[in-house]
Amino acid sequence: MTRPPPGTRAGYRWFHDITTRWMDNDVFRHVNNVNYFSFFDTAVTYFEMSRGVVDLLDGAVHCVVAEVACRYHSSVAWPDRVTVGVRVARLGGSSVRYELGVFRNDEDVAAAEGHFVHVFVTRGDQRPTPIPPASREILQAIAV
Repeated sequence: MTRPPPGTRAGYRWFHDITTRWMDNDVFRHVNNVNYFSFFDTAVTYFEMSRGVVDLLDGAVHCVVAEVACRYHSSVAWPDRVTVGVRVARLGGSSVRYELGVFRNDEDVAAAEGHFVHVFVTRGDQRPTPIPPASREILQAIAV
């Protein structure tokens, strides 16, 4: 099976910087795989909160994770800086599929890439609900 080459920063529409921590490293002296999912969650949640996609704490609608995956290309290690590139790959009726690239320091090629699916739900019953029009408009701004 042929694996697609890593993406570049130019393929992403919004970026969030994260500093690795000493505790992110594992015994092999690189950031442990589970931390990449934390990078994804941090970048997506920050985007949604800072841009007004959802009111995470008090809104009638918020998002829950339905699916997440990651493909690794090269290592990241503390004290590297990480920039997570974010784009919307698919906008459904009640869900959004984000694609993410993790970039080490100032490198242009992704060290890891993945996707993160958020489903919009009503706070009370946690059932899927249509993406609000204002949220959809914000998400479309970073769609590819």
